[in-house]
Amino acid sequence: MLFPPVVMTASHSDSLVVLFGATAGAYGAKLGSDERELILLVWQVVDLPSKKVGTLHKSLVKADNLELSDQCREVSGLTPEGLGKAEPLDRVLQQFSQLVSSDLKVLGRSSYTLCSDGQLLIRQVLHPETSKKNFLLSDCFYSFYDLRKEFHTCYPSSAAVKDQTIKTMAEYLGLGTDETEEDFGVWQVKTMVAIIFSMLSESCNHIFTEPETVKYKYETGPCSKSETVDSETVIRARGLPWQSSDQDIARFFKGLNIAKGGVALCLNAQGRRNGEALVRFVNSEQRDLALERHKHHMGSRYIEVYKATGEEFLKIAGGTSNEVAQFLSKENQVIIRMRGLPFTATQEDVLGFLGPECPVTGGKEGLLFVKYPDGRPTGDAFVLFSCEEYAQNALKKHKEILGKRYIELFRSTAAEVQQVLNRYMSTPLIPTLPTPIIPVIPPPYTIATGSARDCVRLRGLPYTAGIDDILEFMGDATGDIKPHGVHMVLNQQGRPSGDAFIQMKSADKAFMVAQKCHKKMMKDRYVEVFQCSGEEMNFVLMGGTLNRSGLSPPPCKLPCLSPPAYAAFQTAAAVIPAEAALYQPQALLPATRTPQATAAAPPAVTYYPAQAAQLYMNYTAYYPSPPVSPTTVGYIAAPPGAVAAAATATHTPILPQPGALVRMQGLPYNTGMKEILSFFQGYQLHTDSILVLYNFSGQPSGEALVTFPSLDLAKKAVAEKNGQLLGSRYVELYLV
Repeated sequence: MLFPPVVMTASHSDSLVVLFGATAGAYGAKLGSDERELILLVWQVVDLPSKKVGTLHKSLVKADNLELSDQCREVSGLTPEGLGKAEPLDRVLQQFSQLVSSDLKVLGRSSYTLCSDGQLLIRQVLHPETSKKNFLLSDCFYSFYDLRKEFHTCYPSSAAVKDQTIKTMAEYLGLGTDETEEDFGVWQVKTMVAIIFSMLSESCNHIFTEPETVKYKYETGPCSKSETVDSETVIRARGLPWQSSDQDIARFFKGLNIAKGGVALCLNAQGRRNGEALVRFVNSEQRDLALERHKHHMGSRYIEVYKATGEEFLKIAGGTSNEVAQFLSKENQVIIRMRGLPFTATQEDVLGFLGPECPVTGGKEGLLFVKYPDGRPTGDAFVLFSCEEYAQNALKKHKEILGKRYIELFRSTAAEVQQVLNRYMSTPLIPTLPTPIIPVIPPPYTIATGSARDCVRLRGLPYTAGIDDILEFMGDATGDIKPHGVHMVLNQQGRPSGDAFIQMKSADKAFMVAQKCHKKMMKDRYVEVFQCSGEEMNFVLMGGTLNRSGLSPPPCKLPCLSPPAYAAFQTAAAVIPAEAALYQPQALLPATRTPQATAAAPPAVTYYPAQAAQLYMNYTAYYPSPPVSPTTVGYIAAPPGAVAAAATATHTPILPQPGALVRMQGLPYNTGMKEILSFFQGYQLHTDSILVLYNFSGQPSGEALVTFPSLDLAKKAVAEKNGQLLGSRYVELYLV
């Protein structure tokens, strides 16, 4: 790959050093996009006031991989044999500094600044390659002039900056453009010098005053949700090693200027990094250069780079908490995240754990405990350190014991602090004894059952398709849909899966729709339409699969978040235990559009029913979408009379008396009812007394609710079993 010439100048633009280079790969606009190594440098010192030049130097560079692309062979005329005798890059750069200093002395100068034909040589080749090879570039490579920009400033009627090349600039000025007269690289440098002299002529009198800069290091900092983030400056990096820090990502984009606090590591539903990050650059030019690093490598892994939006960045990195803003207000701090802290841990405990060898910035002010909305600790905390040495000392304590638990420590970022706090503070959690909730199912609408093939399945829907789009797709057949008969199928993230089920008024109507609409286009995709039965539809909504081989049962057993068989619930009798209510995020059941007037959508509430031990579904499967689906269940706070009536029904109350409920925290993630029963052996428990809790990704949360026959027995269990081992972990117990 070829490097554009670069000019290095003094701080007052008294001296320039024109630099040109090539790599073993792509040339021109794609320079540096293929990660190929530098193989050629050509340079010459220029004294601006006297318009004198130093000696022109040409140096081959020995790459680790001497294989040359066809384009490189054709354009440069270089061969692997010739490059095999050259010096490696670090030696060549040392020679470069020595020879430039010598030439400057001859011209009576002492300093210089870089200026290049575009950004690629400096930003996309030299900085990334030296970073990967773990040696530092000299300071001169952190400031340079982009000759294309300078030329366009001097000659506004010339071509746009992005369309400029050395040849087009020379042609604009009427300079000779016969490249065959000189060796490769030599012509480019001589032409660059001639262009500069033309810009310095009396007719132009151009002055080099504002060089481009490359940031020495990434600056951390907070981001507020009230900020405006330009979508043209943001990218998404995917495929990152899970242990990557913001500094690792900044190093991957070495040579490009990332905005302050512009690295936001994305977390999954469990609060762990998911291998993605959103990165905000200082301008769109830097973002476009970042996109050219698509599938470049971080270690042995290639990283995918895509465009993202400012809204996505703010969703991850933005915060509103004054406490977080104050915590992150201290600049140039190294942030460490601690995970697995005992829930009783205090600031003094954490400071004592870290010890004098890694002092926390500001003492207690440098600690931030993460808590649930009700004030309970999550076991996470963030710590500030003033320097890398202290942070490294802290990281050495990874998996050391505090109290009875081992603590995980790893690098973090300001954006991760915001994201973790946002996640915990905005996620409604299991409340402590709110008003009981009763499911209310509209009597006219029952979920379809039976073998009558009066339903159709739509497969391959655009992910942006809504209810209106489906009704429009159905055309005249819309009138044959049963009331509330459209069921959108969502995946485990609450996003459209591309499937939907529709209940028709008869099997004949379903057959006609399948014949008429099969492989009909919706937006830019064709949609498959199959006739099926209500039984088959129910089975899929419960987590099974429907394919050419018939029905496959749900592949896993997790507590259901939507009752798979609503006939099991009687409105007058089945009380959903208040302590087991889960308030589902709106993203899971998004509001839908419908052309028909509907009643106000019920609160997006889902729950574990009293029969949770018996009702299961494949969590990774499907959720019906309100308000158009008959499977939508409304929930209302039960009035006292209803609660009393339900309590006197034939069903056994879940809570024999207030306060007999115990919350278990810190469970091993593979803990089941059997292990909990064994843990509480002798306390008169049975499987109906235990509710293992799952998070919104269907994974065990490490918590469970246990109902004891009496308050005294619950207190005894907490007193005797709190802090004891279950498997490999210490379990903490709380009376609810």
